[in-house]
Amino acid sequence: MPENSRPIGIFDSGVGGLTVARAIIDQLPHEPIVYVADTARQPYGPKAIAEVRRYALEVMDHLVEHDVKMLVIACNSASAAVLRDARERYDVPVVEVIQPATRRAVRATRNGKVGVIGTRATIASMAYHDAFAAAPDVELIGVPAPLLVDFVERGETMSDELIEVIRGYLKPIQDAGCDTLILGCTHYPLLTGAVSYVAGDGVTLVSSAEETAKDVFRILHDRGLAGMPGEPPRHVFRATGETALFEQLGRRFLGPEIQAVELAPVGDGSSAGSGDGVGDGSGDGRPASPAPGGDGSGEGRTR
Repeated sequence: MPENSRPIGIFDSGVGGLTVARAIIDQLPHEPIVYVADTARQPYGPKAIAEVRRYALEVMDHLVEHDVKMLVIACNSASAAVLRDARERYDVPVVEVIQPATRRAVRATRNGKVGVIGTRATIASMAYHDAFAAAPDVELIGVPAPLLVDFVERGETMSDELIEVIRGYLKPIQDAGCDTLILGCTHYPLLTGAVSYVAGDGVTLVSSAEETAKDVFRILHDRGLAGMPGEPPRHVFRATGETALFEQLGRRFLGPEIQAVELAPVGDGSSAGSGDGVGDGSGDGRPASPAPGGDGSGEGRTR
């Protein structure tokens, strides 16, 4: 298969990465995608960085074995855990979600105070704090918001309980006077209405999905990997766990592009990404440290 005809590989622990997939489909309508949701082992957020790293490498190995031309880590927890290893391990470009969101937030803030909510793994990794090191004039307030993933995975995007949970998470960010809020988990854009309701009109919400899709567009164009117009692309969706629920939620959150969901044969211990440190760069699961202004090209550079 010609290189530019190969699909884009996207993965997340569940439905959250569909926000990134939606943006890529909208911005690059000629590109086929293969999306893998690691639903058998979700959520990634409460897990140790080394465990997330092992799971993420198994899924990405699966995608590379199926001849994708690019990998998109549509998961903040996995981006924090595995980006450096992934860019050293694979020959295809690797795009993640932390750096694009960071660049957008730096441009968006008016008072230099930015909040970020994310999973426990993402916040504890300090990946966003490392990314903002290149913008020393910006103060970052990070708050773990683990329960929000559960609301999304249940398909619950509007309820009094949800609003109260969000109020609790946003209080320290509001008390700090942040005028910009990063939705530091790809599940969270599915709760944009509720988060915006609590945060108020004066706070700019930053979702990495649109910015990540722009990075994908740029890299494909610059490397001559963009697909050509022709027959409508065939998108493939896979889940490592029960497929029916993912198909139901996926159609709600992404749309009719999800015709069926296949079972992904990942997680049986046979994948190369077993966490043994062979051929994976550091082998220690340390979080990557992306910085604003980097090109996200996946050429193995650590910024």
